[in-house]
Amino acid sequence: MSTGLDRYVFALAPLAAAALWGGMYVVSKWGFALIPPVTLGFLRVALGAAALWLVVAGRGGAAPTRAEWPTFVALGGWVTLTVATQFVGTGLTNASQGSLLTVLTPVFTVALGALVLGERVTATKAAGMAVAGVGTAVVLAGQYDLASVAGGNLLGVTLLLVGSAAWAAYTVWGLRAVRRYGALRAATYSSLASVPMLGALAVGELWYLGRSPAELPLTVESVSAVLYLGLAATAAAWYLWYKGLEYVPAGTVAAFFFAQPAVGAALGAGLLGEALGPGFLVGGALMAAGIWIVSVERADAPDPTG
Repeated sequence: MSTGLDRYVFALAPLAAAALWGGMYVVSKWGFALIPPVTLGFLRVALGAAALWLVVAGRGGAAPTRAEWPTFVALGGWVTLTVATQFVGTGLTNASQGSLLTVLTPVFTVALGALVLGERVTATKAAGMAVAGVGTAVVLAGQYDLASVAGGNLLGVTLLLVGSAAWAAYTVWGLRAVRRYGALRAATYSSLASVPMLGALAVGELWYLGRSPAELPLTVESVSAVLYLGLAATAAAWYLWYKGLEYVPAGTVAAFFFAQPAVGAALGAGLLGEALGPGFLVGGALMAAGIWIVSVERADAPDPTG
């Protein structure tokens, strides 16, 4: 049984995951220019799944039984849909569209958590989500021309909406798997299950583009992008995201997703020399306050793993 402090720390694990995903904004500047989006998504998940499997194998974890595989394959389907639509959608839209639509994921997660799991949307949780959402919008308004959101590629916007909903589904339907099998095992085998699905899509993409795997550039930028996406934004982040689900409801975990664009903006300023908008500090403070309100609401909840 974990201590109260351990439970609180692990409940904050999704915040670390959101920070790692924030780094994808910078990495995608390299990756999408060098590797087609679905193929990059396949390489990302294949590397991440391999890293997770090595950890499970090193700990002597047992392979899933025949009865367990359908659960992991279903979650792998949500992973495949998320990665494919998110990466292709990002390639078709502008930065403001991508950032705003991505933060709809917490909204979808809270709604699905209530519908599928019967989680209560308390006044405190709703208020915290609203404050975090406003803070995120203030950060994005300082970074991008939000007037451009209405323009752009309709297919790309649609794909990003599907990707946000798919990740919410992976979160909500994964909760029972996490509580039953543990975060590491659930993240590992759902990722492994998605590899052949994404692989088939990547083959189709390369065929459509008339390219072969041998033509993919092997540069410092492309290798760095795949390593970050695979090891940090997939293996580490997906485990941390599911680790939070061991301790708090899906709707509570969702609030941490609001941190992603703020981290992306900060890294863009530090690594790409981009200017932070005037509302960054105000928006970041509101976002942090909203996340704190939602997380504190569950700080004294019973330990479901104990």
